[in-house]
Amino acid sequence: MIQVMSETQSPLRLRKKHGSGIPLQVSTVDGRRLVEAQSIRNAVTIALIVIVIFSILLISISSLTNRVFPWLTTVLGFILGHAVRLAGRGTDWRFPLVAAAAAILGSLFANVAVAASVTAEGFGVGTLDVLRAVTSMTWPVFFDEVLTIADAIFAVVAAALAAFYANRRLTRQQYHALRLWREEQLNRRGIQ
Repeated sequence: MIQVMSETQSPLRLRKKHGSGIPLQVSTVDGRRLVEAQSIRNAVTIALIVIVIFSILLISISSLTNRVFPWLTTVLGFILGHAVRLAGRGTDWRFPLVAAAAAILGSLFANVAVAASVTAEGFGVGTLDVLRAVTSMTWPVFFDEVLTIADAIFAVVAAALAAFYANRRLTRQQYHALRLWREEQLNRRGIQ
């Protein structure tokens, strides 16, 4: 399809793709709806569910292959970020924080679960039996012998991924409505 240039159009200027210039038809009510749709409780609940399912899958993969894959915690961070975004529907700083904290705790829990699974296999007992037998004396052994610097690095990368993907992706209209609502809230606090 060939576009004919008008006489006022410059041949060196690219065509605008970012909107027609017509003001957006949104109000503070739309912004309030976005804020009311957020749920920290849902974000934390889905994060806990994802951590438990991921730990079970990591134990299964480790026992099937007889290897431990510490880089899989980055996958946990990616999944946690998307799960927190879908369940929490967050638009502020709390949701990336929840996702990052859940990724750090989830990677630690997954490592504990894999270590308990390997220990249980060696002693011929169940993983839950080993987890129930954990005392304050076994934690230093775990941190000295099982948890490596690679696990810590992958946990930090997982936290960064989770935080990056945790917030809801807004359209231009939604972002504008949210900004109007926040400005209205600041004005109300300033007046009172």
